[in-house]
Amino acid sequence: MNSEHYQEHIDVLNHRAQQILTREGLQGLVIHSGQPHRQFLDDMNYPFKVNPHFKAWVPLLNLPNSWLIINGTDKPTLVFYRPSDFWHKVSDVPTDDWTASVNIKILTKVDKIAELLPANIQQWAYVGEHLDVAEVLGFKHRNPDGVMNYLHFHRVEKTAYELDCLRAANRLAVLGHHAAKEAFFAGASEYGVQQAYLQATGQLENDMPYGNIIALNENAAILHYTDLTYEAPSAHRSLLIDAGAQVRGYAADITRTYAFEHNDFYHLIQDMDTLQCKIIAQMKPGVRYVDLHVQTHQLLAQVLLDHQLASGDVDSLIESGVTRTFFPHGLGHMLGLQVHDVGGFMHDERGTHMAPPPAHPFLRCTRTLAANQVLTVEPGLYIIDSLLADLADTPAKQLINWSRVDAFRPFGGIRIEDNVIIHSDRTENMTRESGLID
Repeated sequence: MNSEHYQEHIDVLNHRAQQILTREGLQGLVIHSGQPHRQFLDDMNYPFKVNPHFKAWVPLLNLPNSWLIINGTDKPTLVFYRPSDFWHKVSDVPTDDWTASVNIKILTKVDKIAELLPANIQQWAYVGEHLDVAEVLGFKHRNPDGVMNYLHFHRVEKTAYELDCLRAANRLAVLGHHAAKEAFFAGASEYGVQQAYLQATGQLENDMPYGNIIALNENAAILHYTDLTYEAPSAHRSLLIDAGAQVRGYAADITRTYAFEHNDFYHLIQDMDTLQCKIIAQMKPGVRYVDLHVQTHQLLAQVLLDHQLASGDVDSLIESGVTRTFFPHGLGHMLGLQVHDVGGFMHDERGTHMAPPPAHPFLRCTRTLAANQVLTVEPGLYIIDSLLADLADTPAKQLINWSRVDAFRPFGGIRIEDNVIIHSDRTENMTRESGLID
């Protein structure tokens, strides 16, 4: 990573911290990386997931019991937990280029952290998950709304360093997607496709930013399908793979759908791919993401008509709820330190909420696009029996070509998802520019 971009990133975060600390009358922020969570009635912990506010400042993903002390002016202080432990590997103190931008202190015992925190702790804000720990340490301000809303609103605007990380995550995920595609056409099971993906990315399952969705045939109709089968099906018809990667804590989130043969489902995928590219071409600063979602339904209605899945016209398919039956989720979401990154519903830095339209309750972003935002764009078309059954109890039943729906049911569904950066003068499709075209 570009070390100059990292220092610029720290400068931006420090400036944001200074602004909100002044506004809220606070001395500084103390960001807790988190603590391990013990499994119930066991002596093992769940996989550790670091506080996203912590990894925004330092690229350390597996470092529980550590802290950042930030006053918005000086170098951040990293309190690095390094115990004496013969049971587990102890993390080495980092020496990478980025460490020149922080001060590092060593913490050897969890219960000694108070000795390294500021003396006037009641004038500092705790940012983290473990509010009980914060209370014991004497923090009066624990995840204060004013601070959290401000940080979440501005986290939507990515720095050059963050864009570097997101591009790298996309390049890594694309390697996995190519390997997964090859495994599918070689006849692998869902488990086999998953293993090919992990092998190509060089990341373990717990390193993934979310649980990979590897869905063959009918399973592609289940939006968050993660219950992988170990046996290959008797016939390979389709693969929907929604899988990412992470670099320095920043996520890629990419989906592709493949048909095993060049059949009607293959041509439906091609038209959904074209639809997605048309939507991305409309993205620029000043465009409302809600409007893009509505436009997606208009384009999807035409796809349904072109493939004889429905009859009527575009307006009737939208107004009757037909398009929502085939495409029930939102167009996409903010992307960054978290897969479904924060700030997608925020109108301003004070946290004013912009709800999605009542007709589209699952839309995850209502922001107006601006430069340096990063979003996913993921239109879909699925044969979901429960939703179709609901539609069959309405007058819109007459608009559905049920025999055509039956023909597509064994293929499950389609989703095409890319990760894009909004620039002032263009839109950068990180996924396709990393080499994943179809």
